[in-house]
Formats: sequence, structure tokens, C-alpha cells
Amino acid sequence: MNYQTILYNVAGGVARLTLNRPERLNSFNAQMHAEVRHVLGSIESDSTVRVVVLTGAGRGFCAGQDLAERTVSAQGEAVDLGASIERDYKPLILMLRRLPMPVLCAVNGVAAGAGANIALACDLVLASRSASFVQAFVRVGLVPDCGGTWFLPRLLGPARALGLALLGERLPASQAAEWGMIWRCVDDDDFPAEVDSLAAQLAEAPAQAVRHIKRALADSWHHTLAEQLDVERDLQRELGASADYAEGVAAFIAKREPRFIGQ
Repeated sequence: MNYQTILYNVAGGVARLTLNRPERLNSFNAQMHAEVRHVLGSIESDSTVRVVVLTGAGRGFCAGQDLAERTVSAQGEAVDLGASIERDYKPLILMLRRLPMPVLCAVNGVAAGAGANIALACDLVLASRSASFVQAFVRVGLVPDCGGTWFLPRLLGPARALGLALLGERLPASQAAEWGMIWRCVDDDDFPAEVDSLAAQLAEAPAQAVRHIKRALADSWHHTLAEQLDVERDLQRELGASADYAEGVAAFIAKREPRFIGQ
């Protein structure tokens, strides 16, 4: 498929998806939604992909929705924002969360509105020091969407979540890391190499264990401790019979690096 609003390639088990509307700070329009959905659908069924890297072109990660597509008419006709959530943003977030492999979001600049919460929907967020996160919804009379009202209190607790949502203030990447909202903040000069290094580390990890770790932690929100202990028992039973577990133990005993094959 000839993409117009994104860049996409797969190499060494790493799928890189770059939002590519830098003149609009990579804000989403209908075409970008369609192209991102197409890529995520192909990734979901691609057994060669071990990790996904999501990033943005130019000086920002994503400014959220392209408001040029949502201009309120002079006649005062209401825009059905719920329809765009149902059609575009809800499927996007659920597809990101459903991917079996880890999704690394490389936030290279501002992540605002829907862009901030798309980043939080990913499994790991690595941000450059010049990056920032803005829950800009209140500035235009809206509530955080793209799962923002779900992710923020779980990541930050109610006080900080409410502060970000109610005030719409810019949160620097360094503070986001200190608060535990993202995995790590790195200096701008080191950022590209850190993204590559982390992606390579995830691509070389035991794929079955990585998939199960991701799903077990996500599902734990819905389980009692006893139920989660049962989940861990069943997963360990399955993984204990895997070739990667045998390789990991053999490598540990031999004091060498393991060579996992994903089985």
C-alpha cells in the first residue's frame, strides 16, 4: 500500500510506524486513521514482528486531532465528536492494546490531546528531554479521550490525573518520567540511539514470555490476588516447557548470552 500520511518498514523483527504529517505536527485526519489501522492490522498477523516502534516525523510526536477537519459551521450545526471516537479513535486504541508484541512509543516532541493518550496506550514510552505531554482537551471544552480518563489515574493516581486534565498544563518529559507516567526520558542527542537499543533488546527477548508478561499485567486489573496467582501458575507451566526457557537456563549456567528463538 502506498501510504501518504505515515512511514512504515520492518527490519530485524522491529516494525517502525512513523506518523508523517510534520507540517501539521502529525495530527490525525481521516486518511491517517485509515493508514494506521491498515498497518496495525497487518502487524497483528505478522509473526516476524517482535516489537513495534511508534514515533512521529519532524519536531513533534502528535498534536492529536487535526481540528481543520472538525470546524464548527457558521450556522452552528453541531459536530458529532462521539462518532469520530467510535469510528476512529476507539479502534485505534484497542488495536494498539491488542497487539501481542510490545509497542514502544518514541515521543520525539510534543504529544498533545489525543497524541498524548495514544502514547500512553503503548507498552513503553521513551521520550526525548525536549518532549512534553499536554492534556489539551479542556482548552477546547472537551474531556480527555483516547483512553485518557482510564490511563491517567492508573498511571498517576487521582490527584495528578485531575490536575493534568483540569488545567491542561504542559508536562515536561523529565517530570513525566519522575511521576512514573512514562518509562524513561533521555537527552535529545542520545534519543535515536536509545530508541534503537531498546527496540533491539525487545526484539531479541523471548517472544512467548514477552507476550505473556504483557497480557498478564494488563489482565491483573480484573483479578483478585488468588486469581492472578493461578494465571501465573498456568503461564509458568506453559513457558517452562518452551525451548526459550531451556535456552535461558543453559545460557545462565554457561555464563553466555541466550539466543532465544521465540518458541
